Formats: sequence, C-alpha cells, structure tokens
Amino acid sequence: MQAANDNVIEGDLLMGANAIARFLGVTPRQVYRLTYGELVPHFKLGGTVAARKSTLSKWMAEQEAAA
Repeated sequence: MQAANDNVIEGDLLMGANAIARFLGVTPRQVYRLTYGELVPHFKLGGTVAARKSTLSKWMAEQEAAA
C-alpha cells in the first residue's frame, strides 16, 4: 500500500541538464553554468546533475519576489 506522500513526489525528479533545461526554459549549457556557479538548487545522483521540480518552482518564486 502506498503512502499519501508518494503521489506528491511522483514525477518531481528531473535527471540531467536536458530535463532541467526544458523545465526552466533555458539551454543545457545554461543549466551547467547555473549549477557550477551554485545559482540554482540542485544535487548530484551519481555523476548526473538532478533537481526537483518543486524545489525549482519554489526557488523561481523566491527569485521573482526578490526582483
């Protein structure tokens, strides 16, 4: 039996610069620049850059509010 929380994170993970780029509307090269510069929330799974849609959405809302 699945817990109620399982549906919250289902489909939330973005694996790789291409997936993150599509979500943010930027190029994969820009994703690498943003991650290497520690400008966007991310983490590594193995050697692959990864991020959560929910975390990126929250981060974008914070950036917009601060602008």
